[in-house]
Amino acid sequence: MPMYHRIAEILTAQPVAHCAGSVLGRSRQGRAVRGFQFGTGARRISLLGGCHADEPVGPLLLRRFASYLSLLPPDDSLLANYQWWIVPHINPDGEGRNRQWYNDRVAVFDPVAYLSYRTRERPGDDIEFGFPRDSNDTNARPENRAVYDWWRTAGTFALHTSMHGMGFSAGPWFLLEPAWRDRCNLLKQRCVARVTALGYSLHDVERGGEKGFFRIERGFCTRPDSNSMRSHFMKLGDRDTAQLFRPSSMEVVREMGGNPLTLVSEMPLFITPGVGELIGPPDKAAEEWKIRIDRWRMMLTEDGTEDKVRREAEEAGLQAMPIRDQMELQVTLVFAGVELVTADRAS
Repeated sequence: MPMYHRIAEILTAQPVAHCAGSVLGRSRQGRAVRGFQFGTGARRISLLGGCHADEPVGPLLLRRFASYLSLLPPDDSLLANYQWWIVPHINPDGEGRNRQWYNDRVAVFDPVAYLSYRTRERPGDDIEFGFPRDSNDTNARPENRAVYDWWRTAGTFALHTSMHGMGFSAGPWFLLEPAWRDRCNLLKQRCVARVTALGYSLHDVERGGEKGFFRIERGFCTRPDSNSMRSHFMKLGDRDTAQLFRPSSMEVVREMGGNPLTLVSEMPLFITPGVGELIGPPDKAAEEWKIRIDRWRMMLTEDGTEDKVRREAEEAGLQAMPIRDQMELQVTLVFAGVELVTADRAS
């Protein structure tokens, strides 16, 4: 597939300026939510970043991807065959809060800074599960409403990918549209080959369908959905939390019609060796890492513990995954998805 050779160029592209693109709306604090649209092709591709603002690698990639597309000639195959609808960061307020622990110039993230300053919205404010239930749902967050209204001008999409990440895991993890799970063999092969070439192990976990996570095979799982999220909290007797979940970006795009493929990338900021080797449940290695990480987080509330935590993390084998590798695997997933929907609609 000719597009894969473009990955290196995309990763080295100068990110688009924060003031570029179209202003789709404003955040709660008045910051611009920006979108980019490129290409004239029949197949529409949606790429979304920043739904969880403590997961910065998706926005880092999408700002480069938008820059790369902006410099292509109109007759380039990526623009002639596809339309690209890109929102690099849907949550600029959350991005601002998380800037305490990262910037765009580092090659890897610092676990001490991450554990000390990382912030994330709770259910009800969670942007991924905060999209309008319908066109009359005016109580959704303004960021969600702005992107939702923009998408509705597009028609239907062939592919939607929401760029996510994990603080800690054994390696890369890919979440697939349940309705497409039996058609994703080539996509899985592309992702596994790239993960292997970069020297990583795939993350693996058995959640038994909790919140919509059904294991497919090592490294691959179905994506979650809001109905399963609500059911999970209802079973816990937490009706108030259950009622906070609105549709995800994946569900909204599918509700627009056309049976699109939806994907979620889950790249770890920090790799925890041993997790998933015996997936359980329980996964003893995962439980041991959780205990360590929770203890480090508590230690960092005290002055003078940064060096001790950093030393313990190194001795335990915690590894920061290079940001470039995370981006490479994210764009690999996108191109594998494009390849899949192109072949599906051509058949």
